[in-house]
Amino acid sequence: MRKSGILLPALLAWCAVAQADLSVLVAVEPTSKKEGFLLLRATVEKGLGAATAQPVTLTTSEDLTDAMRATRTGDYDIFIAPAQVAASALLRGYELIGSTEASEQYVLVGRQHYGDTDAVKGGRLYLPQQDSIYTYMARGMLNASGLSFKDMGAVEYARYPLAGLTAVNLGLFDATVVRKSDWDAAAKEQAAVAKVLATSGFVPGGFSVVIKKSLPADVRTKAAKWLSTSGSTAGLKPLGVHAEMAAYKSVAELGFFTPTHLPGATVVTAKEVQQLVGQGVVLVDTRTEKEYKTRHIPGAIFVPYVEKSLKDVAFEAKLDDFSGLDKLDPAKPVIFACNGAECWKSYKASRQAVLRGFKRVYWFRGGLPEWEASGLQAAL
Repeated sequence: MRKSGILLPALLAWCAVAQADLSVLVAVEPTSKKEGFLLLRATVEKGLGAATAQPVTLTTSEDLTDAMRATRTGDYDIFIAPAQVAASALLRGYELIGSTEASEQYVLVGRQHYGDTDAVKGGRLYLPQQDSIYTYMARGMLNASGLSFKDMGAVEYARYPLAGLTAVNLGLFDATVVRKSDWDAAAKEQAAVAKVLATSGFVPGGFSVVIKKSLPADVRTKAAKWLSTSGSTAGLKPLGVHAEMAAYKSVAELGFFTPTHLPGATVVTAKEVQQLVGQGVVLVDTRTEKEYKTRHIPGAIFVPYVEKSLKDVAFEAKLDDFSGLDKLDPAKPVIFACNGAECWKSYKASRQAVLRGFKRVYWFRGGLPEWEASGLQAAL
């Protein structure tokens, strides 16, 4: 009886999972609207349902903010979506099946008289939805120059990316972001009034398809096989491209991580930090005292950054306390580190050191997590 008391609830739970609808969300970027709505809902539901032996419900949405929220709450079992939505899901219990297009780049296009990205500060920026891939790329390219949306005179979220080129051409806006391929096609006509100020890294193109890891293994396998081989019967392009996971990680980081560059400072890896410390370069741990005493990188000194400002490249330094910077010698090179790419303290400390004229500033963006992930030991 005891065994049956244990097995019966488990059997009922298994049956419930087996009979539950397999939910699919197709999230559509404005420029992919036609492709997104060419997906035949009935065909996907019937074909995928037959392949997995489960009922399937497909939903299509142009609301990218809602799609991003759904990745955080796990509302859907499968996402067929642009790179930034897939990247968010991959951080939260999903795995990649593949993508429909090769990776592509984006460009920040500004008025012809702008010398570089820095000159855009205070200007008017045209972008699609806040959670559009275009907006993510804009944030990344601005961050690389130490700017943020707060530095702009105005940021207007409209709808269609290519309309941004027209807006810049007419002088209604000063800058916008488009796919590099779209700019290449329009460059000849736009060259008199606009030019490329910055180019992004490569981003997985088209639709990326991800599936929830917690689904039964056989369901995941059958779903992945159908989507990869038979999805074309429903209008989905073949999932023949498998972008590097690092590309999705880079996209995800643009949403809430520190920027990948810091003007005036040199971003270094764990191995480079190890070499620099061995050469006598000072390594500063900007975390809390409790964190430092728990474990830290060998040789690091404790100089806390008391953070109250926003986690943004346009942070207000006056709100923070980094008086410990006064104890360091600006004539000597120094490395700043904290808790990895999501920790802003070392970024802010490095930025302040650069502004104060330190001779050589190194920023260890990966911090302690990268140090340990590289197989190096922490000091206790």
